[in-house]
Amino acid sequence: MRRSLQKKICAPRNTASEFVLDIALYGKHILFVMQHSPGFLKVVEEVRPRIREVTLEEARQRLEANAKAVLIDVREDNEWAAGHAVQAIHLGRGIFERDIERAIPDPDTECILYCGGGYRSALVADVAQRMGYKNMASLIGGYKALTAAGWPMTT
Repeated sequence: MRRSLQKKICAPRNTASEFVLDIALYGKHILFVMQHSPGFLKVVEEVRPRIREVTLEEARQRLEANAKAVLIDVREDNEWAAGHAVQAIHLGRGIFERDIERAIPDPDTECILYCGGGYRSALVADVAQRMGYKNMASLIGGYKALTAAGWPMTT
């Protein structure tokens, strides 16, 4: 019998590319370390004050509370094909600006964006806001956090 996992994503640790995922049920700490270039991290840190970031629990609550909310995977095609959240739609970062208005015509639609670790989705949230979208959020921890928490996935 599987018990529900309590999740909490903590703020960045030693560098902007580290975060901790606490799984309370087992009392474990899993440290994911991504190697990102300093220039990339600088750009991500510049957009963070302008966007909203949500935890897994906040994302789950928003998706349950708002039937019109959309979970958007902004990873590359090969990442999407390897596995993605069951309820997600795919708008890869490379085509996001081109296709968002067709896929999500209402700029007031609540959208929760995720990528591999929460960095690219932060950049995409910023771009979407500059395009006039008013209710964008980036998922802290991205796909790695979703899979670690047992979020339903498909290929």
